[in-house]
Amino acid sequence: MAMAEKYIVLPFKRVRGGLAPGEMRAASTAAGAEKVAAAMAPRHIGVAAYAVQVDMESGDMSSPRLLVQFGQIGDLAA
Repeated sequence: MAMAEKYIVLPFKRVRGGLAPGEMRAASTAAGAEKVAAAMAPRHIGVAAYAVQVDMESGDMSSPRLLVQFGQIGDLAA
């Protein structure tokens, strides 16, 4: 099982009963993910950039680590 650290940006939108993640965007570096999140922030209720561990064989993501957040974000574990 080969693991690699990847960087993703998730915008959040308001839905009945709370917040839901929008379309995930990938970034090549942690700094890049933070810049993308900052650029998206004015257009969303919340945006978060994460570093995640990805199993390169299955594509499964785990161990999200919050890099930066703007506004309100939802719980990824929910």
